[in-house]
Amino acid sequence: MEELLNEGFPFAEDSLGGQTALVCGASKGIGRACALMLARAGARVIACARSQSGLDSLVTEMYGDGHETIVLDLEDIDAVRDAVSSMGVVQIVVNNSGGPPGGALLENSLEDFDGPFRRHLHAAHTIVQMLAPSMEEAGSGRIVNIISTSVREPIDNIGLSNTLRGAMASWSKSLSRELHPCITINNILPGFTDTDRLGSLASSISERTGDSVKDITEGWLGGVPIQRLVSPLETAVAATFLCLPSSGAIRGVSLAVDGGRMRSI
Repeated sequence: MEELLNEGFPFAEDSLGGQTALVCGASKGIGRACALMLARAGARVIACARSQSGLDSLVTEMYGDGHETIVLDLEDIDAVRDAVSSMGVVQIVVNNSGGPPGGALLENSLEDFDGPFRRHLHAAHTIVQMLAPSMEEAGSGRIVNIISTSVREPIDNIGLSNTLRGAMASWSKSLSRELHPCITINNILPGFTDTDRLGSLASSISERTGDSVKDITEGWLGGVPIQRLVSPLETAVAATFLCLPSSGAIRGVSLAVDGGRMRSI
């Protein structure tokens, strides 16, 4: 450790100054929190989402200057290619998008898989495939995928989401063996997080079961040791940590930010 400090290894002054970060799904929830936190860490942020108004309000809250916004539907892969091709050098990518609707997996048709897989796996693969060469040339790259604890412990009533998140985790782990040594790829696994998505999921479960949203939420929290929902900013702190220069040895991991809910090791 002392040798690393003497060589100027950036523990004390670890920041993202001079780097550009692409954050997908940045208009709300965890994506928005990641954009805010990365900007606070010194990065110039390119924030993309489908909502122009959400992006406009985000920029007013962001620390620093030079940030950009792009209205982008991640299901439109041609639009994703066009947007990424005009970005120049991007050293940090946060792959994030809204999850598919809840429900029993057997109730899903094959067509139900198309949109979610395009905006998650297909979009993420396209973005990484296009930006990895410039990351390698720049000598630094950080890729963080926001997925779910369901990659380890599938969650009832969101079978399509479980399937998708598992595919993302396997894709990421495979790339961790292929990408240039200067590029890391890791996953954040959010637990029960205080977002609109969780509220919508509780409402859909309530409609199917007749249980109140309050009872559903309390049931969830009963299995969470911290006894509260996780803040999106807490999740964003973990994502930002994985993007720091000093996190270069962390590669191919899935980091849970779930308040201790999962029982697996």
